[in-house]
Amino acid sequence: MIAADVKMGHVVVYHPHLVNLYGCEIGDGCKIGAFVEIRRTAKIGRNVKIQAFAFIPEGITLEDGVFIGPHVCFTNDKHPRAVNADGSLMGGNDWEIIPTLVKQGASIGANATILCGLTIGEHAMVGAGSVVTRDVPPFALVVGSPARVIGDVRDRIPEQRLAS
Repeated sequence: MIAADVKMGHVVVYHPHLVNLYGCEIGDGCKIGAFVEIRRTAKIGRNVKIQAFAFIPEGITLEDGVFIGPHVCFTNDKHPRAVNADGSLMGGNDWEIIPTLVKQGASIGANATILCGLTIGEHAMVGAGSVVTRDVPPFALVVGSPARVIGDVRDRIPEQRLAS
C-alpha cells in the first residue's frame, strides 16, 4: 500500500501492492522492491535503490545514491519494549525515535542490521550480514558482528561517480 501522505517524485515501485509506504518522502529516480516498508518521517534521497524486504522505520534518512540490499533492517529505538512498567501495552508516544543518517553513495549489503543513532559515511560499504553498532567512516568497508573496518573502497568507485 502506498498511502496518500507519501511525498514521492518519479519513482519505480516494482510491486505497489506489495509495499508499505506511509508518511515518508522519496526522491526522484528511486527504485523500490517488493515487501519494502518505509515509515513516517523517513527521508529517501534521489536515485536510491531499495531491494526487497528492507525495513526503514521512522527517523531514518538515506541521502542520494544510496543502495539498500535485500532484508536490510534499520532500528530506531535503543531500548525497545512491548509494555510499560505497569504491564500496559506501549503506544507510539512511549519511546524516543533516535535518527540514523546514511550519507551519499553508501551501500548496505543484504541482511545487514543498522542500529540507531549512527551515521554511515559517504560511499561507505557495509558487508552482507553485518551488524553496525557505531558510526562508519566515509569510504570504509565494514563487515562482521559487530561491524569493523577492514578496508577502504575508494579504489572500487569509478572517478566519475565520485565527482558527481
